[in-house]
This record gives sequence, structure tokens and C-alpha cells, in this order.
Amino acid sequence: MENTAPKKVRKAIITDAGFASRYLPITKTVPKAMLPLGNKPIMQLVVEECAEAGIEEIIIVATPEGKPIYEDYFHNSVIRIKKQLESQGKIDRYEPVQKVLDFPKIVVITQDPSLPYGNGSPVASAMKFVEGEEAFLVLYSDDIVFGNPGDAKAMVDLYEQHPEAAAIIMAQEVSPDVVDKYGIISFKAGSENELDNIIEKPDKGTAPSNLASYGRYLLKPSVFEFLNTTNTGKDAELWTVDAITHIAKTQPVLVERTKGFWMTTGDPENYFRAHLKFVMEFEKYAGKLAGWVQEFTK
Repeated sequence: MENTAPKKVRKAIITDAGFASRYLPITKTVPKAMLPLGNKPIMQLVVEECAEAGIEEIIIVATPEGKPIYEDYFHNSVIRIKKQLESQGKIDRYEPVQKVLDFPKIVVITQDPSLPYGNGSPVASAMKFVEGEEAFLVLYSDDIVFGNPGDAKAMVDLYEQHPEAAAIIMAQEVSPDVVDKYGIISFKAGSENELDNIIEKPDKGTAPSNLASYGRYLLKPSVFEFLNTTNTGKDAELWTVDAITHIAKTQPVLVERTKGFWMTTGDPENYFRAHLKFVMEFEKYAGKLAGWVQEFTK
């Protein structure tokens, strides 16, 4: 018999509403998550991760400048280009465009300008789109996850098994040498998967674990009880992690170790590393890289 039960996780919020000042001048015109990995923008890879998880509606939170760019990318069918390719017998080149148009429903909004700075403000800006949902995903477009299944599917699958969880967050082991660069997971006593707290950038040698938290969360609408302007944190900013740690004080927040490989694109150096990994894994010319490095270092 066909399962007619409603899906528990139908929507996702993807954020790209920051200034991206480390990327200036290019990000004064191009949203950071529209920078390419191969011939796809970073944002598309995050959307694909959501599609893999069966998400039905994606809310992209952008800057005012970025909103029309995302709307054009995900909704413009560029019929004139399609007709030109047809006339040239090259219609196969349109297939990547059609795949973009076939993604789940995508709504692009801007961040509420009345909210303070902070990575929680784009999420709070999308509140009305997820109110009434049982649970929803939040993905920061700074973060790329290579491998299958992606983190979105891992969280949805885990929530199917543990609907009692108030939230689920993803984590990845990092070297003890770099724990001072990340938010590090602290577990409740006697547990290996229930969050107690996230220690921001602990001194080396003091970290409660080597598991770093990053921008992949499954949340319930009750998170907005804490994710609002009355609960700003460090530097008077609104932080998603602060809301999650508030929840963990009284309800179970599960930590899931990624089955993929997380990389950040939050600055030009790490973006280059992520782009290099993408090329090595997915591009036909990957085998030429070593030769090019030798050529350029002569």
C-alpha cells in the first residue's frame, strides 16, 4: 500500500545574505554563492543537496542586490539560447539549464532589514515560510558537502528515526591544531550524540571534542522562540547556534557526523581549495592538474 502520510521535512532555508567583504570587489555585483565550482555556482550544489533529500520548497535568503540574480538563475529558461542551440544541432548543451529549471520550488527573499547583523537573521527572515511545518532544514551556502548522501538527506533520514529530536546538527572531525577556528561540540555526560553546548573557538588543548559544527541544521519552528531580537549574543549579533544551544538545555538536540566531506568557501583561500577538490572529483580535465602545476612552477 502506498504511504500517504505527509512528509515530515518539506522545506529548506538556504542563506546568502551577508556582505562577503573578504571577496570584494567581485561580491559588490555577484553574490558569493554564485561563484562557480566548475560550471555550477556554489548555490546550485546546495540546492542539489536539498533535492537529494526530497525537499519540496527551498527559500533562498539573499541580499537586495542578489535577489534578482538568484531569481534569474533558477527561473529564467533563456528560450532564445535554447532555440539557437536547436538550430545548431547542439540542444544537448541546454540539458544543464533544464536541470536547474526542474529543481524543487525555489522562492527568493531578502533579509529583513530591521534584524541585527548575524547568521541567524537570514533564518529569522524566512520564519513565515516555515511556520506550521513539523521541521525544516537550514543550510549556509558558505558550506559545501562532498559525497553521498549529502548532509540534508542524512538529517532528514535521522529525523525519520528520531522525531522526538528538537533539532539535529551536523559535525565533522577536525585536526586538534585547528579547533580554535571553529565551534566545537560538547556532548551531554554519558552521551556520544546529544548536544550539551557548542564552544566557540576554544583554546587548543581545551576543546571538549574534535567535532566542529557548521552550517547544516534541522530545526523546528519553536526555534524562533529564541531566534529573535530579544536574544542577541556576541557582538550584539543574532546567532543560530545560540538558539540551538538554548534548545539543548531542555530538549534533545542530536549531533550527526557527516558521511560526506565538509569544506567552507567562506574566504578566497578556502574557496580555492573547495574549487580544486570539485575539479579533481568531477571535471574531465582533472588529470591535467599535476602537469599544469609543474608548468606554472618552472
